[in-house]
Amino acid sequence: MLLNPPDHATTPAPIAAPAPATPLKILTCLHSFDPGGVERVALRLNSMWHDSGADVRLVIGRDSDAAHAGIKALPADLRYEIIPGGEHIDRRTQLVWMLRHLPAIIRRERPDVLFCAGNTYSSVSVGMKLILGRACPPIVAKVSNDLDRRDMGPVLRFFYHRWLRAQAGFIDRYVGMAPAMADEIARATGVGRDRIAIVNDPILRGSELARFAGIHVERADPGVGRHFVAIGRMKPQKNFSLLLRAFARMATPVDRLTILGEGPERPILEALASTLGVADRIAMPGHVSDLTAWLADADVFVMSSDYEGVPAVLIEAIAANLAVVATDCSVSMRDLVGGGAFGQLVPVGDEAALAATMAQAPRSQPDHEAALDHARHFTLEQGAADYLALMRTLVAQTAQR
Repeated sequence: MLLNPPDHATTPAPIAAPAPATPLKILTCLHSFDPGGVERVALRLNSMWHDSGADVRLVIGRDSDAAHAGIKALPADLRYEIIPGGEHIDRRTQLVWMLRHLPAIIRRERPDVLFCAGNTYSSVSVGMKLILGRACPPIVAKVSNDLDRRDMGPVLRFFYHRWLRAQAGFIDRYVGMAPAMADEIARATGVGRDRIAIVNDPILRGSELARFAGIHVERADPGVGRHFVAIGRMKPQKNFSLLLRAFARMATPVDRLTILGEGPERPILEALASTLGVADRIAMPGHVSDLTAWLADADVFVMSSDYEGVPAVLIEAIAANLAVVATDCSVSMRDLVGGGAFGQLVPVGDEAALAATMAQAPRSQPDHEAALDHARHFTLEQGAADYLALMRTLVAQTAQR
């Protein structure tokens, strides 16, 4: 059902995008609006593209309360479509559901370009190329997560890397979210640099950056202890078990830890906190839509992930003047923390190093103005404009073939 509800790209050889005669027609499919960094950034990009004059269409596979909550944040006249029957779909069936219904929607809407919002959606993109053939519009695929996948066992990792090579024949442009990702994408997929662009992850609107910048002037009295905060889905990738063990190892009786997010590992984490004897100092309030109040009450942002792409929450924490301690879980992490100027990195899975670095972390960024200048590289306004330029160039090149 179609509803209308009442909210530094560069390529190795840049080509100036021609001025469009008609609005660029962009279609983005999302399995759901369930809380996640990929979906959140995709919604923001689509809203900004719409405000910039593009003809934007969203297709959502699963109908849920989260879907309708996400819809409320969209511009009133941005067109979206929830596939009928989507209320019966779950994570196990969502890919088949999208492959079944999306081709007909593409044939009907005839978009100029498909936007693949992250690694999760690459299977959908490949499916569209196979099903639609030459009728499939060009695909711009954002690489939203680590491609090395050190978390996988050897056999699974082997086949995953083979899959990356196979899908490369169907993706027209890859977009990395930080400069270091260009080498990673080329190595993992085998594509030439002319098919890879870099657009800094569009994490914050300019107005949001200003709001985060105003969160902290002075920190709380050191006598009250430090408040550590972590943000993400409670699933193995985030390795919150490692964080709980590190916190138990270094925390004073007046230190606190809050984990914002929801997921299948909640019972495991709650049991572990109790076993470690720190349950009374751990808060797990679930998913929150507005991080501002939580960041305002925190001193140190901690990331314990085994792997990531470009985690948006890290930039938000830097903008909010929190000290940062993180695992070196992505090729982009050193870029994100400014080579160490805005955060400290520890080896993935190293409990002792994580605990020691948390124990020594300050209560804020050493230089808040420099931190804000760093965060300005990740504004939504700049990122959305860079994506539009890239898409227009790709559409023009495709038309000339």
